[in-house]
Amino acid sequence: MIDKINIRVYACAIKNKKVLTLFEEYAGEPLMKFPGGGLEYGEGVLECLHREFDEELNVKIDVVEHFYTQENFLVSRFRENEQLLTIYYIVNIVNEEDFLILDPCIEKTEWIDIDRPDNPFPLPIDKIVFDKLKEKFL
Repeated sequence: MIDKINIRVYACAIKNKKVLTLFEEYAGEPLMKFPGGGLEYGEGVLECLHREFDEELNVKIDVVEHFYTQENFLVSRFRENEQLLTIYYIVNIVNEEDFLILDPCIEKTEWIDIDRPDNPFPLPIDKIVFDKLKEKFL
């Protein structure tokens, strides 16, 4: 039974037709995902995004625009009682020279080509967002 909603806020940091991705292990599964994370109580979605970049990657961001909000019902693949709602923004990293992985769960980061022929994201909403990035930036 679904009895929780988990609001997730993610960013598409774009540079030279590449998007920043994180590689981490979550619940025993290797994941490639966009930077961001869970909204905390008392926090706005943009505050969440700024906090996540500060805590995980030691950088400040400028939010350029809202990009996509999940439109379909989705149950978390990690918690069967949770419904997910994901929101994505286009951002610019302000101080890239300070970039440093601070979160021990993040194994590495990579700027991946938006024009690659495949869609490398394992999570269903990330897949949609990557396809929409192709439409917007190619």
